[in-house]
Amino acid sequence: MGRDMVDVTVRGAGIAGLTVAWSCARRGARVRVIDPHGVGAGASGGVVGALAPHVPEMWNVKKAFQFESLILAEGYWREVEAAGGLRTGYGRTGRLQPIADAAALALARQREGTAREHWKDAAVWRVVPAREAGPWAPPSPTGWLIHDTLSARIHPRQTCAALAAALRAHGAEIVETGPDDGAVIYATGWRGLLSETNPEGRALGAGVKGQAALLRLEAIDAPQLFADGLHIVPHHDGTVAIGSTSEREFADPVETDAQLDEILRKAQTLVPTLAEAPVIEQWAGVRPRAKTRAPMLGPVPGRAGAYIANGGFKIGLGMAPKCAEVLADLVLDGRDAIPEGFRPEASF
Repeated sequence: MGRDMVDVTVRGAGIAGLTVAWSCARRGARVRVIDPHGVGAGASGGVVGALAPHVPEMWNVKKAFQFESLILAEGYWREVEAAGGLRTGYGRTGRLQPIADAAALALARQREGTAREHWKDAAVWRVVPAREAGPWAPPSPTGWLIHDTLSARIHPRQTCAALAAALRAHGAEIVETGPDDGAVIYATGWRGLLSETNPEGRALGAGVKGQAALLRLEAIDAPQLFADGLHIVPHHDGTVAIGSTSEREFADPVETDAQLDEILRKAQTLVPTLAEAPVIEQWAGVRPRAKTRAPMLGPVPGRAGAYIANGGFKIGLGMAPKCAEVLADLVLDGRDAIPEGFRPEASF
């Protein structure tokens, strides 16, 4: 693809960059993705993939945007799969969470009402007896669980491969090096947040390391679990992911250690079935966390034709479809619907 044949250059082949590239390519834009490390080489090459909503109360722009993205997700990922022929592992299988005490139980019941208010008929948040949830359910001190039907799962690494296949099927380039032609979108992960600074010289964000494990266990249709700070996510391919740590200080971004061993022990206590499941992979990577704790999305201040898509941190996968569509609206059509709190100006 020649220099005069590129409408959009995306720097970064993680989830953020690939989804923006796909949202542009599917509308007919000529796209080049550049990443010296290849597709899904950073945090997006992980294994957990819990697409879980914020609690449905104290509603705000960020929660509404996330909700819209989670609703958009099924059609978005099915289109990616159809275009490239590879699976993302997406499935809206819901989530179970134990309820610790009477105060938490009262709050969970209150949230049933706020979920009806904000989620409408698209999904439910309900309190259910733990005895009705079956052997997969985590232990609950109160005997009650939160069950929501908005949470979904996806396999991050497989999703990156599926996006790359869809892009290539639409004629996009994915290369290790290349020039910045057309509009340029920087989706360069945690290292990009550290290298980009505001006028005062402060970094736009930082990296938070996470460690996770993948086990071989057939629980394909089971809901994901969130208990004792852990995500336990059954995948479509007969694996279960467990994660993750949140380490702001680390020496090696991809090394696993005793912290992951502790996570595994905790998960096996919560779900005894996991104790018999072989560990087939241990993984570590660094997720980009913007200063605002919201995804950073929009034009780079003072740089015409340059944009940022970064900082998704733990909600990046769930936010990706909506972020990509909104940024494609801006870059290709000049329609600006980016929430104020997401804009790079919030950190500049």
